[in-house]
Amino acid sequence: MPSRERVGDLPVVVALGSVDPDLVSGVLDGHCRFVATPGDAELAVAEGAIARADTRVDRALLRRAPALRVIARTGVGTDLIDVPAATARGIAVVITPGAGAAAVAEGAIGMALHLVKRFGPLTALVREDRWAERAGVSVGDLDGATLGVVGYGRIGRRTAALASAFGMRVLAYDPVSEPPAGARCASLGDLAARSDVITLHLPLNDQTRHLVDDAFLARVRPGAILVNCGRGGLVDTDAVWRALTDGRLSGVGLDVFDPEPPGRHPLYGHPDVVLTPHLMGLSRRATAATFTAAARGVLDVLRGREPQAVADPAWRIHSLPEGITHGHPRGAGG
Repeated sequence: MPSRERVGDLPVVVALGSVDPDLVSGVLDGHCRFVATPGDAELAVAEGAIARADTRVDRALLRRAPALRVIARTGVGTDLIDVPAATARGIAVVITPGAGAAAVAEGAIGMALHLVKRFGPLTALVREDRWAERAGVSVGDLDGATLGVVGYGRIGRRTAALASAFGMRVLAYDPVSEPPAGARCASLGDLAARSDVITLHLPLNDQTRHLVDDAFLARVRPGAILVNCGRGGLVDTDAVWRALTDGRLSGVGLDVFDPEPPGRHPLYGHPDVVLTPHLMGLSRRATAATFTAAARGVLDVLRGREPQAVADPAWRIHSLPEGITHGHPRGAGG
């Protein structure tokens, strides 16, 4: 049986990736000992972990943490976590949906606004003393345009609400979370054909990888804008490059890449492309909320309470049945 050694009778919670202790101390202090830079000794006795989005949690790491009971992911994507392996061990993989939804939605609309208003090329005109060329840059509007939201979860719904405030018509497609009847598109191709701006907010899995490919882009309105603040693997980068250079797309906004960090690609140097390094969900406010939610998820599991959101509810079937952790029986509120 794994060691349950503790320091001062407090369970050990470790950071997997960079976690500022100040962002989790308000929840964990007095209940857990948090280790921001764990070594093998701390991993061996850790009962909880807070994992950043860019940290890989695979079978090898799980073997180094035999006492682990909960991993809290700062965000919702579990691409780099071996969820089946964790579930088989009875380890809860907690996610934090909603904490960064508003920030990501603002980022998606911000990218769309940047591209529609041509802020990049127009900034270059002023900086390079090419004022006389300004009439040659076509500036568009969000007001009256149609936004196609692919993925109508928390972030997609928030993005739709912001778009409506700009006077945009909203269409939506989601094979799981059905959009309202007035916005619902019967198919992804239908949404592509009717949207001026397309924004992606789906998880990455075998069904959604390279969802935006040559076939999808052949359906888009000429001059459409594509924004991806979901997962990098949702788009075929080569296909997007072809669509941008032949005019099917007039602009591209990317906060996510495949892989991360990305390698060199001609798409990334195009003047009608705006890039951010997977940070749209990490505004100051969203960061604080995300880490607080992750810490609460860890504490909930360690104290026998139900976490708000998990990647795979089946972890409960495999969790160890022994009775008490930190003074609380499993399954009891504390």
